[in-house]
Amino acid sequence: MTSGGSDDEPLTSKPTAKTDPDNPLSGKKFYVNPQNPASQNVAQLEADGNKADAEQIKKIASRPVATWLAAGNGGTTDEVSALTDAAHKAGQEAVMTVYNVPHRDCGQYSSGGASDAAAYKAYIDEIAAGLKTHGGVIILEPDAIPHTLDGCISDEGQIAERYELLAYAITTLKTNPQTHVYVDAGNASWIKDFSRMVDALKKVGVNKADGFALNVSNFETTDASVEYGNKLSEALEGEHFVIDTSRNGNGPYTETSDDLKWCNPPGRALGTPPTSDTGIPGVDAFLWVKQPGDSDGACRDGAPQAGQWWTEYALQLAKAST
Repeated sequence: MTSGGSDDEPLTSKPTAKTDPDNPLSGKKFYVNPQNPASQNVAQLEADGNKADAEQIKKIASRPVATWLAAGNGGTTDEVSALTDAAHKAGQEAVMTVYNVPHRDCGQYSSGGASDAAAYKAYIDEIAAGLKTHGGVIILEPDAIPHTLDGCISDEGQIAERYELLAYAITTLKTNPQTHVYVDAGNASWIKDFSRMVDALKKVGVNKADGFALNVSNFETTDASVEYGNKLSEALEGEHFVIDTSRNGNGPYTETSDDLKWCNPPGRALGTPPTSDTGIPGVDAFLWVKQPGDSDGACRDGAPQAGQWWTEYALQLAKAST
């Protein structure tokens, strides 16, 4: 455990060491990219003689973290192929987050995405081509489904298009049986009526994926995520799921007067390190999907734009963890 006060210890403190035949990720080691921003930060801190902070950031640099793919940021065939080749040579599995759906993030801090449906399909085709040799683990479009359920995306045409594009992404990426796809399903505190999430997951064809992903870039405890995930799984005939534990070591931020609980909240901690050996049936992996230390957006004093490395916040997360 790396928690500084997490309440998820009963579920995660004693994972089994056996290979699980029902888990497609069982026994896999996830790729630690030596060029990740945390490693670069460590090198700079050491060059500056700041060994204490460098040791803290190593808690992040030494762990496998997902590479986020978006147009203009690692989404080409050559880039994906190079990433998966490097992972294969290291005897590891690359974890990637596909994040480029049209109308992404409803114009908020991480707004953007492909210009239209045709551009998105071409982007998915590029990634699929890069996965032909080795495959990898794909977290598909964080927030895309929840934003169709919380009113953020309200146009019926855009909703229908989004579901069709997610379905296209699943089937296209899964043409390589070595590629494992988990479509994002929000987090335990977001869409309370999980039956609506179940319906949406069915519409995008989650049964053709390897399952769904929970808690991406969020702070819900592992216990809460497992409970919510089990409800979804039961209604989806046993679909498996993965959980982002990158920053959930202290659970969610509970300051009621703060409207930005999800955006760089203070007092959080790194969570359980990535592993496919969760010891929990149906939970294929704990992953660090969000890069701990990357900003959620320019929402607090000193916070950089979404996706940019923020040493101060990374140190807060690391120092709150063991």
